[in-house]
Amino acid sequence: MTKTVIHFIFNLNRGGAETMFVHVLKELNEYHNIVVTLQDDNGFENELVCEKYICLNHGRLRSFPVAALKLRKVIKKYKPDLVHSHLPVCNFVARLATPSGIPLITTIHTSIASIVDYQKWYFRTIEKLTYQFKKSTLIFVSKRAMKDYFSLLKLRRNQSYILYTFVDISKYHRKPSFHSGDVFRVVSVGSLRSAKNYNFLLEAFRGLKNNNIELTIYGKGPLQEKLHASINESNVKIILKGQVKNIHEVLHQYDLFVMASIYEGFSLSVLEAMAVQLPLLLSDINSFREQCENCAIYFDINNSNDFIQKLKYCRDHKEHLLEKAKQAHERVIKHFTLEHHMAGLRKIYLETLNSKM
Repeated sequence: MTKTVIHFIFNLNRGGAETMFVHVLKELNEYHNIVVTLQDDNGFENELVCEKYICLNHGRLRSFPVAALKLRKVIKKYKPDLVHSHLPVCNFVARLATPSGIPLITTIHTSIASIVDYQKWYFRTIEKLTYQFKKSTLIFVSKRAMKDYFSLLKLRRNQSYILYTFVDISKYHRKPSFHSGDVFRVVSVGSLRSAKNYNFLLEAFRGLKNNNIELTIYGKGPLQEKLHASINESNVKIILKGQVKNIHEVLHQYDLFVMASIYEGFSLSVLEAMAVQLPLLLSDINSFREQCENCAIYFDINNSNDFIQKLKYCRDHKEHLLEKAKQAHERVIKHFTLEHHMAGLRKIYLETLNSKM
């Protein structure tokens, strides 16, 4: 008999967690999949594959108890064998809503140590109380995310797994090379939010006006207007391109991938660059080190001169970069493919369902 899973996520805007979520559902056809969201935003349209889609229309933290009542009604109606929630507020709601007889999996998509919400006492309190209210199996996207979660919140560890983010390697094709011409073309991909640290890149590019280096940023978010105004005022060589659905078809146009993030869970954008064999220049943070090891060049996010010097090094030492890009591609194939992820997820589902019996 086919088992039913309720998958619960905040919304379906095109972020890393949401992109991974939609890809997984396409593969998870041995289950009846019901998708429940808190907000009715869907940037994937027909890419979303599920038997039923339900929106609770309660996306604010202060209304999460009401959302829990609504989710409990959905669970009572569809009688799932398993509930799987993603991202903090959904995890809070799912812990309150899921009955004791139904196993719950909660996925932590980033390191909470640097997230602004987790610096608020009441947010940490809700996390701790709901964690203790309903025991769940936890999935973390990186070792660092797991370590930070338990060390910051000082919680007793439940059954936990590391399950890395992935790329569908079949979509990414590029023969490693650099583009001809005078301009060294750099690209960054990510939502226009403070955690991505685009202001750092803006400041650095103020010192690169006399260099033929151009940065293109793909993504959207709350800082878009402010960044656009700052770029125009500074007259720097940065272009905002907005969000695209076919980033795997775009990345091959560039010579170098850059990210200046203050924190990450396990970056899908970086994996996509690795898959297309695009050299990497990344902020020196733990999650990037775990993800890329020696396959990238790292810079100090507290020192724009360090970034500038390493960017120029990348421009002037292309053969070294191509070797690192090949190593990064091999690392993706070995550890971070869709097949790796699905095998791990299926194992977690089976173990969680069997523990219920």
